[in-house]
Amino acid sequence: MNRSRSSNAWLREHVNDTYVQRAKAQGYRSRASYKLVEMDDRDHLIRAGDVVVDLGATPGGWSQVVAKKIQGKGRIIAVDLLEMEPLPGVIFVQGDFREQAVLNNLENLLAGEKVGLVLSDMSPNISGIALCDQARAAHLAELALEFARNWLKPEGALLVKAFHGSGFNDFVLEMRKTFKAVSSRKPDASRDRSPEVYLLGRTLKTCSDR
Repeated sequence: MNRSRSSNAWLREHVNDTYVQRAKAQGYRSRASYKLVEMDDRDHLIRAGDVVVDLGATPGGWSQVVAKKIQGKGRIIAVDLLEMEPLPGVIFVQGDFREQAVLNNLENLLAGEKVGLVLSDMSPNISGIALCDQARAAHLAELALEFARNWLKPEGALLVKAFHGSGFNDFVLEMRKTFKAVSSRKPDASRDRSPEVYLLGRTLKTCSDR
């Protein structure tokens, strides 16, 4: 299938997508909002009063869900390489999370306050070279995990997007070394053909647990 035919097929699917239509009707910026809504309904991740860090936030669908849930009782810091239209109650940091300067900016905003929930929906720019794309995706997931290790409250949680493929099992092992409970989620709004899965880690292990 050539690129134009493939693009047309994607556009038709996107326009007819139930979650795209719901997002437009309910004022969400992205169909991805419903992934977080479903996972939060199941796992009760978003809690008023917490600091929530949303990595890979643009266009802001997940931050919208969090803001609606916490109703100003807590803080939301969103990070993305791409620009994001302002959202009430959300502090936005534009930059590449792989860069130390961006991490420093985020940490300065936290000012020592621990985080209740780290969300990471980060994905790399797709090159079409499977091994390269998988490696880039794995690196982003690892960065989210490293940030969570350093900044989560002891009872905090990390919800991170990962992709089945090379390195996936190794990443799951690292999650299990870090958290007392690790589970996987594939919300209904995640397209069936997508290799993405969300890994949920809850409650940091102490040295005695490892």
